[in-house]
Amino acid sequence: MDALATFAASVIADQPPAGASPALQALWWVRRGDWAQAHACVQAHEGEADCDSVHAHLHRQEGDLSNAGYWYRRAGRPVAQQSLEAEWAALATELLDRP
Repeated sequence: MDALATFAASVIADQPPAGASPALQALWWVRRGDWAQAHACVQAHEGEADCDSVHAHLHRQEGDLSNAGYWYRRAGRPVAQQSLEAEWAALATELLDRP
């Protein structure tokens, strides 16, 4: 199983994988269906580009596109145009591929 599939499947656990960054923790929580916990993870790390990117994704998922746009700008990214699932996978892959 590749890293993304392993990460996605890990949501059956009670907690995110050990050593997961705050941005990955947020992606884990939202995948598990806990948007509020995901949001708390990124809010606690505002100003960190990875967390700001995930923050944008969370507000896009919520349907608050103006707030999402703010976070995309803060993260220095264009507003995502792909599906929410594709964006989640792209963000998770980007974060998991880092050493």
